[in-house]
Amino acid sequence: MAVSNIAGHNVDLDEKGYLTDSSQWNREIAESMAAEAGLTLNEDHWTIINFCRDDAAKQGSAPGLRRITKQTGIKTKRIYQLFPGGPGKLASKISGLKKPQSCV
Repeated sequence: MAVSNIAGHNVDLDEKGYLTDSSQWNREIAESMAAEAGLTLNEDHWTIINFCRDDAAKQGSAPGLRRITKQTGIKTKRIYQLFPGGPGKLASKISGLKKPQSCV
């Protein structure tokens, strides 16, 4: 675990760059992590981020891509456009959550 300063906030990250304590997350951290990944967050991003955080609070872990798609109504193709390269992992990281168990 390493402490990193993101958007002026000291946060604990694991070796892959995921927050180890989701309570340290805020919108500024999300925007900074997104920018680091080459993304500018829009309304669809925030729909997915907010769903991921709410679902993880209820379920105890980050949702996988199938659950995100079914629960948000945003099609898989669109989610890949929003979070390229690994949408489940990237959405979780920007949401301040650990890597989803369903992602390798």
